[in-house]
Amino acid sequence: MKFERTSIPDVLVLEPDVFRDARGFFFESYNRRGFAAATGLDVEFVQDNQSRSARNVLRGLHYQVRQPQGKLVRVVAGEIWDVAVDLRRGAPSFGRWAAAKLDAASHRMLWIPPGFAHGFVVLSEQADVVYKATDFYAPQHERTLLWSDPAIAIPWPLAGEPVMTDKDRRGVPLAGAETFD
Repeated sequence: MKFERTSIPDVLVLEPDVFRDARGFFFESYNRRGFAAATGLDVEFVQDNQSRSARNVLRGLHYQVRQPQGKLVRVVAGEIWDVAVDLRRGAPSFGRWAAAKLDAASHRMLWIPPGFAHGFVVLSEQADVVYKATDFYAPQHERTLLWSDPAIAIPWPLAGEPVMTDKDRRGVPLAGAETFD
């Protein structure tokens, strides 16, 4: 497994070793030892999640103020633009975002550590997104950062108005958001 750092060094793009032949391909989507060897991080995942979304669906920007989740995100069908916003007040990258295009063809993944808000927009007709989380979903602690906050200025690659939930439309701007110390 290879990895590269994004504009926020703690957010990583991972590229697994893919073995292709006439039958198709094989790769390990996750191996704890391989992940630790490549990144220097030894994390424990406790939950896997999967979503299916249509073109121009924007999900996020979600985070949990207690039980913050680190996420290892990958796409098993389609293509997304995946975004992480640093909400760690003491970090030099506080309030900044990093993004990566993820798609089923490349098998690339994005590691988003705890303390970040996470969201994505679907670029293909539809996309199936799978992610591993380092803590359990806790709806009482979930918060939504405003996807269109001008203070963060994420240049979402949208084709018109995004399709999203009311909860995501009503996200809180960074200035009023609960963050991490």
